[in-house]
Amino acid sequence: MANARFYGTGRRKKSVARVYLVPGTGKITINKRDIDEYLGLETLKVVVRQPLVATETVDKFDVLVNVRGGGYTGQAGAIRHGISRALLQADAEYRPVLKKAGFLTRDPRMKERKKYGLKAARRAPQFSKR
Repeated sequence: MANARFYGTGRRKKSVARVYLVPGTGKITINKRDIDEYLGLETLKVVVRQPLVATETVDKFDVLVNVRGGGYTGQAGAIRHGISRALLQADAEYRPVLKKAGFLTRDPRMKERKKYGLKAARRAPQFSKR
């Protein structure tokens, strides 16, 4: 496995994550910063690590991520999706585990568009009888 590099693209809402898995010690780098520095909430760090924990590869790969667009939660979801896809490239036998956990499914939920006559997607202007 000399110079092995596995790639996966993850998406969620407006976020797009380009994920590279390199054999290593389990270090996760997001936009050239450590995961603890980039993601503030502990729950988001857990979300990012979920595919690695499920496949028991936490200390086998270093994860290098370029992510842009959206907020922190959407980015964490995109990174999880990207890691899952990259793990499939590394070893196709992880597929049943990742599929069962739902990490390979692209979350289709997007922001609803604003409609005319309303202030937001569903928010109507304030009503007053008089």
